[in-house]
Amino acid sequence: MDLVNHLEGRLLFAVPKKGRLQQAALDLLAGSDIQFRRDHRLDIALVKNHPIALIFLPAADIPTFVGEGRVDLGITGLDQIREHEAVTPPTEDTGAEVLLDLGFGSCKLQIQVPERGRYKEAKDLIGCNICTSFVGLTEKEFARLEAEERGTTNGDGPVGNHLKTKIKYLSGSVEAACALGVADGIVDLVESGETMKSHGLKAIKTIVESKAVLIKSKRPSDQKLVDKVASRIRGVIGNMACAGLLAVLTPRPIAAQQFVLCQYNIHRDLVATATKITPGKRAPTITQLDEADWVAVSSMVEKKKIATVMDDLASCGATDILVLMIGNSR
Repeated sequence: MDLVNHLEGRLLFAVPKKGRLQQAALDLLAGSDIQFRRDHRLDIALVKNHPIALIFLPAADIPTFVGEGRVDLGITGLDQIREHEAVTPPTEDTGAEVLLDLGFGSCKLQIQVPERGRYKEAKDLIGCNICTSFVGLTEKEFARLEAEERGTTNGDGPVGNHLKTKIKYLSGSVEAACALGVADGIVDLVESGETMKSHGLKAIKTIVESKAVLIKSKRPSDQKLVDKVASRIRGVIGNMACAGLLAVLTPRPIAAQQFVLCQYNIHRDLVATATKITPGKRAPTITQLDEADWVAVSSMVEKKKIATVMDDLASCGATDILVLMIGNSR
């Protein structure tokens, strides 16, 4: 099938084609019942149960395609959005809008220097060689630092070729640049910090804290379908309320990620005590059993607290305590 000629009328949804975000993104689509089969040689897959086409792109390119309105939805890192924005500032019609924080892919874009070197603060690197894959954000940060050094309080300063600091682009293996004498410092993503430490580096400043996010075009081809997909994803995994691309993202727990369903039987005289332990999100569900004076209680409980809750329920007289996973919720 010529997939390119079957895209008309379909919502285009960009997904990382490889890298640290890809598998989690695919798991998220599966949990949202977005069914597709991808030929390993192709970067396009038609969704079977919705008028959607998945476009597999490098995570760094997704903000460009979504921001220009060529693709309707995308999953990428907030670091990539900020980098795109630093190079191509959004306008009223261009730029991506963040819909949801997807709760995975946490990392930090940090300025790093040799552990045993003489650089202690980011400003110590002014005028030095810096290697990075995030040229836009790095130039913006060092423009601000150089402006502060000159005594300019508004943070505006020269960028690009006008910087005293020399920013060099590397597409990969950035962490090796200091050891090989190419750079005095680097700007790179850090997850656990193990790679950084293994190369004898330390972080001296965080530029961006990032997670995977769901983004949309400002001019989607089908807003109703965008809302439907976002609603499904919101039910599978935690989201964050977003007022806009540069807004502060505030966590809001969602059932499928944060909660389990706890069910148990208990004597009616003990219900008040037990429901204080399991109050639920709104209220517990209480059902009369065939046995006199006994009821069944169902309640959503935070996953991280379930072991303690089960102990407390058993202590107060609950029996037949079950814990069920929640696959999806809205």
